[in-house]
Amino acid sequence: MTQDRYSPQDIEQKWQERWQQQDAFACDHHSDKPKYYVLEMFPYPSGNIHMGHVRNYSIGDVVARCKRMQGFNVLHPMGWDAFGLPAENAAIKHNTHPAKWTYANIDNMRAQLRRLGYSYDWSREVATCRPEYYRWEQSFFLRLLEKGLVYRKKAPQNWCPSCHTVLANEQVIDGLCWRCDSHVEQKDLTQWFLRITAYGDELLQDLQKLEGGWPDRVLSMQRNWIGKSTGAAVRFGLPAPLDGVDHLEVFTTRPDTVFGVTFLTLAPEHPLVEKLIEGYEKADEVRAFVTRIRNMDRLERQSDNLEKEGIFTGAYVIHPFTGRQVPVWLGNFVLADYGTGAVMGVPAHDQRDFEFARKYGLPVKVVISPE
Repeated sequence: MTQDRYSPQDIEQKWQERWQQQDAFACDHHSDKPKYYVLEMFPYPSGNIHMGHVRNYSIGDVVARCKRMQGFNVLHPMGWDAFGLPAENAAIKHNTHPAKWTYANIDNMRAQLRRLGYSYDWSREVATCRPEYYRWEQSFFLRLLEKGLVYRKKAPQNWCPSCHTVLANEQVIDGLCWRCDSHVEQKDLTQWFLRITAYGDELLQDLQKLEGGWPDRVLSMQRNWIGKSTGAAVRFGLPAPLDGVDHLEVFTTRPDTVFGVTFLTLAPEHPLVEKLIEGYEKADEVRAFVTRIRNMDRLERQSDNLEKEGIFTGAYVIHPFTGRQVPVWLGNFVLADYGTGAVMGVPAHDQRDFEFARKYGLPVKVVISPE
């Protein structure tokens, strides 16, 4: 009897069982066919596959199936991004062991992906919480440490006091945690960093190989993310050492304007702020400003449309060439993890500095004029 109506429950189940019995999507590493590797992001095992997953994995599956039909030996694996604080927090919330909660979610999500009929080689499945996987991450980390490519330092992070974890800038919505709606705080935490700047020149140079293949907008974003700048470090002396530090260092791409400096602007998170305002009669006002700006959305602080705000610290530094006293301000547009967390204000030759100087009545000194 012919079937006139498409019944996905029958047809999909039939062919998925056939694929599983025949290991239809297994990758044979002894094959002499040309190799092709298809890898989508690993999902976090939150419990259920959602439409964002379906959209992403459907695209990858189309590529994998197309390449198989073109005669390639395709490796198309799946895994689970299953390690870290989110699993522990979820386990606390559900009053269960993190491993039990995580593996139960993996089982459920694996079943959902199988029902969707994606062409994964399930024999290659990995989970990042398994020792046989993360032992290699630990090995890579130790190699990086030996080569001086990882280092530790304190830096401000978005901190959710309810989830007890850090959040990416995109996970902070209107100052609130995207999971629990708690107010997000800025917290100085000691953390590990990768010294990707060691590869800055190589990355920039290799972007040229992608021209014509990648959109210009994306290439421009990549260059801005790498953020290589050519300039000079300028040291402004402190009248008296603070915690053994006798100067504030700024990086500038325009050292030719150094004689036009009329103020310095620090990030509110700068480690010397508290020492700079010690004994200042308006120190509490400065601290209130620091608290307010630290808890601002970090993406908003980087916006070109941000209204520039600042406050005087009561402190001065010494200009390295003229010996003049230069006032030290804090500004909401300066970030502690960008450069040295301090910028020199040259209002006659920088639009942002000009707007800041006009708003707070700071002097403007022209040092470069067209003929």
